[in-house]
Amino acid sequence: MTPPTSMAPSEAEILDNLTTAILYFDSGLILRLLNPAGEMLLEHSAQNVIGSPAELLFPGDEAFILALREAVATAHPLTEREKLLHLPGHRQTNVDCTITPWIIGEHVDGVMLELSHIDRQLRITREKRLLSQQSTARELLRGLAHEIKNPLSGLRGAAQLLERELIADDLREYTRIIVAEADRLRGLVDRMLGPNSRPRMNISNIHEVLERARQLVNVDLPPGISLATDYDPSIPELMFDRDMIFQAVLNILQNAVHAVGESGRILLRTRITRNHTIGSVRHRLVAVIHVVDDGPGVPEGMLDRIFYPMVSGRAEGTGLGLAISQSLITQHGGLIECQSRPGHTQFTILLPLGNET
Repeated sequence: MTPPTSMAPSEAEILDNLTTAILYFDSGLILRLLNPAGEMLLEHSAQNVIGSPAELLFPGDEAFILALREAVATAHPLTEREKLLHLPGHRQTNVDCTITPWIIGEHVDGVMLELSHIDRQLRITREKRLLSQQSTARELLRGLAHEIKNPLSGLRGAAQLLERELIADDLREYTRIIVAEADRLRGLVDRMLGPNSRPRMNISNIHEVLERARQLVNVDLPPGISLATDYDPSIPELMFDRDMIFQAVLNILQNAVHAVGESGRILLRTRITRNHTIGSVRHRLVAVIHVVDDGPGVPEGMLDRIFYPMVSGRAEGTGLGLAISQSLITQHGGLIECQSRPGHTQFTILLPLGNET
């Protein structure tokens, strides 16, 4: 139904209330207009940025500037999904982008840029994928463990029976090796499965647990490595299993120490975030724990698999620490994420405060 004319918003009001950033550049790629969403994207008021060239507003993004020039030259629109946009202040954000030539008569007067933030959607999609991976890996391991442990039990029992029949001690030594190896494999399978007990939830202070992990890591910390903290004292006490969270944080901290080698910096940071969605559940308050190191980073091809069991970047690593940590955190309704590039690797533990909406 068409609203009465007197109630219809003006074009300017519609533009001001859009959540999509609208920026208009003239044919020389000088910014002439932007809406409030555009001001939020650039983190500058219209008064400060109108009259600025596109190269200044999107620094270092030559391919994007070239796309704007081509739109002016060819009068052809362009749409790009999940574009990583470079912004002033070394900021980056993911957007869906549409460049539309503004044609007056037979001439292109400029280009209109529509930029929609998609960081939140990408994050939710990534978290759902992580949770799905964790669930799939766990089910796969359960099935695999069942298939391995049953024959191992038979093998172990047969070796024990054989040992009773043997007289020579040197032959019994072989059966003992069989039993010991069967026990070792059983233990390995149990570790791959992670903890099988339910969390014992109690109200606790998260910083006490983090300090316990930090102090333990500090004991063997090489002199060239600094381990700093940046805690948010506003985080309230929350319900969690202290031993499980301690183990999860300790695993990640120890990985950070191995990652930086003999010298480097590690930061243990806490924050709180509001209205955060983990998977498909929206939480009013979520405690966020960052473990940041300046090591060489996770190899790109490994980043999507690091939470799978038996995946490790170190020759001497078991590949179980991160898988176990992820399992411990997901039992609390949370999630561990990882972002990595050379010189900056950040593991983020999201721990809901039990207030989903």
